[in-house]
Amino acid sequence: MAAGGVNPNLVRVVLVVMALVLAGYIVGPPLYWHLVEALGHSSACPSCACDCSAQPLLSLPQELLNVSVTDCAKRNSDVSEEMDKNFMDLLTEELKLKEEEGTKAHHSSDAMLLEAKKLASQYQKEADKCSSGMDTCEEDRERAEAALSEQKKLSAMWELRARQRGWKSPKAV
Repeated sequence: MAAGGVNPNLVRVVLVVMALVLAGYIVGPPLYWHLVEALGHSSACPSCACDCSAQPLLSLPQELLNVSVTDCAKRNSDVSEEMDKNFMDLLTEELKLKEEEGTKAHHSSDAMLLEAKKLASQYQKEADKCSSGMDTCEEDRERAEAALSEQKKLSAMWELRARQRGWKSPKAV
């Protein structure tokens, strides 16, 4: 051991003791309650058998007692009917709101469908125009090809006649 230094074995012992105390502090209470529960030593209250209508709450005069508190076990039919009515009113209102939302969504989808149909009709008209134009162009191209072919045949025939009469092509000269 060096002069003025700390003993490493002492530090280890202190650290081990601190670790054990900390582990006991964390794990101890839950372990204790599990052991108590397992051994059957329950300190929980026994279940209460309460009949509120049988006994008045305190020894107060009857006019100071709240009757609804003393009748806690009984079902009050007036309150029950009122609550059921309120609940039914809330359900009815919610159904109306859902119906309105559904109607709005239906109208919106109908409007979008109508707009889509209009656009589809417009595109179909444009496609028909284009198709018609293509047919016309195709017919004109076929006529032009036929005319060109006829013109080439006619030119070839005139060139042949000219050669037979002694004409020479400017390329051959």
